[in-house]
Amino acid sequence: MNLKRLILSGESATLDFKKTITSFEKIAKTMVSFANTKGGRLLIGVADDGTIKGVKSEDEERYMITQAATLYCRPQLEPIFEEIFWDDKIVLSVEIKESDVKPHYALGEDNKWWVYIRIKDHSVLASKIVVDVLSKETKGDNVLIEYSSKEKALLEYLACNDRITLPEYTKMLNISKRTASRILVNLVLSGVIRVHTTEKFEFYTAS
Repeated sequence: MNLKRLILSGESATLDFKKTITSFEKIAKTMVSFANTKGGRLLIGVADDGTIKGVKSEDEERYMITQAATLYCRPQLEPIFEEIFWDDKIVLSVEIKESDVKPHYALGEDNKWWVYIRIKDHSVLASKIVVDVLSKETKGDNVLIEYSSKEKALLEYLACNDRITLPEYTKMLNISKRTASRILVNLVLSGVIRVHTTEKFEFYTAS
């Protein structure tokens, strides 16, 4: 592994720098977001600006990661550790594979379990719709779409417009949020539309 090249590529959807691990909850959130998305790697001993600081105690960092993966992630995660030597310093690489039992939940500081996904270089709280999609994808649920007037109206709208949000869809058809959410989940799972999550909001486009 070329550490310098990896660091120069910068933090991303699959790479996160940590100078040190200070919180079980915070690191569980990052690991869960990797597992729920495309997987990723933590470089511990690297500052946010990419400066290689090295770890003070590799055993302590491993302990924090292992405890977080076991007790603060549900289902549990299995981090893959690798030591990287740079000059007289050690950087601890922690790989989290994309999971095939999504969604994974992280225990928050509020003592509640939350689902996170990775968006660019941030771990973002997943909406209920995204959680439902992750869950049904894992189960391999077969989705049979019956195109009622509600589905047709959505697809006609997306044929003429770039995107739509859940509130816009509920308002357009004057239907409940629950009904609209169920339709959106089914259409995402069937590959007819795509869900896009940013740090601030979520929207849907035609596939």
